[in-house]
Amino acid sequence: MDNPTKKRKADAELRTDSRDKRAKGKKQWPTPRKDGTDGRGIQPGDVGIWATCAMNKEAKSVADLRDLFQEYASRLYDVSQPGEAADDEDADEDKGGIEAEIKRELEGIRNPNAKPLFTSVKLNTQCLIFFKTRQPVEPISFVHSLCNDAANGVAQTRCRFVKRLTPITAMEKATERGLDDVAQKVLAPHFHSPEQVGRKFAIRTSIRNNKQFTRDMVIKRVAAAVGPGHKVDLKCYDLLILVEIYQNILGMSVVGSDFDKLKRYNLAELADPPEDTEQNAAKSKSPA
Repeated sequence: MDNPTKKRKADAELRTDSRDKRAKGKKQWPTPRKDGTDGRGIQPGDVGIWATCAMNKEAKSVADLRDLFQEYASRLYDVSQPGEAADDEDADEDKGGIEAEIKRELEGIRNPNAKPLFTSVKLNTQCLIFFKTRQPVEPISFVHSLCNDAANGVAQTRCRFVKRLTPITAMEKATERGLDDVAQKVLAPHFHSPEQVGRKFAIRTSIRNNKQFTRDMVIKRVAAAVGPGHKVDLKCYDLLILVEIYQNILGMSVVGSDFDKLKRYNLAELADPPEDTEQNAAKSKSPA
């Protein structure tokens, strides 16, 4: 005769095992947080744009940059921005809660390309912002186009608290191996082909909230990754390698020779350039 206790225990174990298998096989669809940020933080493999801003103006700058980025994406890539209506999503969340979340999950399943092109990441550092980007946005050409317009007098009045933009091509964990992997991936298209010999380059680093790396260590390692046949030139470079290290993540990009001409991609300086020296002299001689 079967033991009923053993039978109930076996049935319970079978149901638990079945639930575990279903959970493991279930696709975890990422959903935006209510505040429009990515709750996962910055991850290896991400690409995007760093930005600095005035103190205590982070939230305002995030909103302003999102609007500016969407405007330029529509102009440069002729794409719409589904999923970026944060106000509407917040209203749905207030009304429906779980129903609104399920609705967004289903929409993401039906149309995976509906994810926003720009997703801000909530940081615990003052004056610092990061936006993740996805295709077709290419961070370097995108930021260059934006800053070039600003240099040519296109007003960016909505971003009055935003300062410097830094595009990032690739990211990895902030380890020596991570730095080597990112350097290989980012530098190869610019330095490692036979027709690219003899390029002048410079390296600039930014290290925040990380004690593992020093500026000299990063520069030495990246210069070695550039390889032979190229020359360091800090002022008249052909290409500038930007290295950004923040906490446990690092990123890199290669920008062109007009980086300094474009005020190091600083929107505030591009929007308010210093007056010409001759104009200042003329003003000082003119009667009051």
